[in-house]
Order: sequence, then C-alpha cells, then structure tokens
Amino acid sequence: MTATRIEELVTPALLVDADAFEHNLSTMATALPGPRLRPHVKAHKCTALARRQLAAGHHTFTCATIKEVEGMAAAGLGEDLLLANEVLDASRLGRLDARVTVAVDSLQTIEAAAKGGVKEVLIDVNVGMPRCGCAPENAGTLADMARKQGLVVRGVMGYEGHAVGLDDRTLRQELTAKAMELLLQAHKDVGGDVISAGGTGTYDLNTWANEIQAGSYALMDAAYAKLGLPFKQAASVLATVISTSAAGYAVANCGLKALAMDHGNPDIAGGGNVLIVADEHISFIPETSVAVGDQIRVLPAHVDPTIAYHDRMHLVRDGEVLETWEIDLRGW
Repeated sequence: MTATRIEELVTPALLVDADAFEHNLSTMATALPGPRLRPHVKAHKCTALARRQLAAGHHTFTCATIKEVEGMAAAGLGEDLLLANEVLDASRLGRLDARVTVAVDSLQTIEAAAKGGVKEVLIDVNVGMPRCGCAPENAGTLADMARKQGLVVRGVMGYEGHAVGLDDRTLRQELTAKAMELLLQAHKDVGGDVISAGGTGTYDLNTWANEIQAGSYALMDAAYAKLGLPFKQAASVLATVISTSAAGYAVANCGLKALAMDHGNPDIAGGGNVLIVADEHISFIPETSVAVGDQIRVLPAHVDPTIAYHDRMHLVRDGEVLETWEIDLRGW
C-alpha cells in the first residue's frame, strides 16, 4: 500500500519538505541561472529530483560516478553531463547517447577517456584540497597530451573543498580566492570555454568560475545550515520513538545505517541534544517530552552520503506524502 501520510511510512524514512525544497531551487535559480550552475547529482542521486532542477532552468549536470552518468542519460537528462572524477575504464561512457565530459589529471586517465570513446575532457587541477587534480603548472602539458589523443579539451575544473564548509565566511572567501587564482593560472595554459568549480558553501563567493558545481543546496544539511546560507533544511530522516527513560532521554529507530556521521552528530528538528548514535538507534534528550510511538525528524549533518543509505525519498507537505522518488542513482 502506498503511504499517503507520513504516519504510515516505515521508519526510518527519508523526507523532503516540499516548500523548503521549492524555495531552495528557486533561490539558486535566481542566484545562478541556466549554465551558471551545473548541479551535482551526487548530493541526491535521484533522477526525479534532477528533473525538478531541469525545470528550474539548469540543463547541465555534474556526476561523481559512472552509474550516475548512465542513469542521467537513460532518464533523458544527458544534454551535458560532467563526470567530475577520474576513471581508468571509460568504455561504458563512450557508448552513451549523451554528451559526456570526463575529468582527467594524468596520462593514464587521458588514455582511458580516449580508449573508452569519450570525446571531451576537462583538466582537473588541484587547487588546495588533497584529492584528485594535477599541479596547476602541469595543466597545459596534460591538455596538449589530451589533444594529441584526439580529445576536445573544454577547459579546467578545480574544487575548493577545503573552503566550502568553513564557518568563517571571510576565511572561506580568502581560501576560495587563492584556489581560483591557481585554477585561472592553469586555465591560461589549457584554454577552453569552461572554468568549473565551487560548491554550495561558495556558490555566491566564487565569482571566478563560470559554472558552479553545487549540489547540497537542494536538500541541505545541518553542517551547511551553520553557514547562514539562504537555503532551507529540506531533508530529514523520519524516525519513531521506541523507548523512553526516567533519566530523561529517549531512543528512536534511526541510527548509523540511516545517517552519515562524517560531519558530526545530526540535529533533532524542534530541538534536542543527541547523546549517542548507534547502528539502529539514536539516543537524545528531547527539548519537549516525547512518548513511545511519537515520530521525530532527524536532520543529517551531511546530506550526500545520508541519501545513499536510502532506497527512496518522500516529498511531503504538512504530513501528507505528495510523491515518492526512487533514489535510482545509488551504487556503482
């Protein structure tokens, strides 16, 4: 039976507040219209949600995995897909009926793109976060290698991930400026029309990139909520109180297998102090008393990996389940 009210859902259940979600899409579309935003689908892994982003005017998308690219293409959302990740086997990508661009940062990843039938690449540049990306001074050489392999080099990308989540806006801006100085230096050597960077935490600070790869803005999480961004908390995990204690704490059926914890403890909507998050339980001191059988909403600290724990999300308003969307881009 399809649930029509959240009380009918099996918990833990992933909820999306419809009003907050629509506010977030509208706010971002105003700030970064059309090609200025390349939404990152790793944040939600859901083609139904991506269609809402398309309806808001965003026709290009960023992906983190080959499966995300394949799923977006199969859903008819393949107008311009960027796989912002290095891969050593691109054969599945070259067969897709979609425009696919792949990030490369080495001869090996360039050769993989060419062998796999991918036609376009971006040179991925390390701009300060110790992850993928070539040294800025090597970007031009890699671009030349790619062109010799018959690839079109569309430009550069770099992710200021070490800056996007910092509470101090001034420091966030300073580190973003330094990161983009490196990316622009590389772009001079590489050429191309695309300078791709950014995230939700720097969407309004990064004025150097001509497309921003923000993703979490659509659903938000407790970590980003601390930055004072104009986006609302849309995502929550619905849980049921299964035990209470005379010591003043309560326990709900939402734990590590329903929540990502890499950014710290989740928050409790309406207030409460989280004590312990275990495999299947969250113990918390509620701000107002709760009873066994009550439902609570738990706000994840990091939305992206939280989404990947769930099979579906429910779009809700005032307790009514409006739609249920499969999280169809999960896995690899």
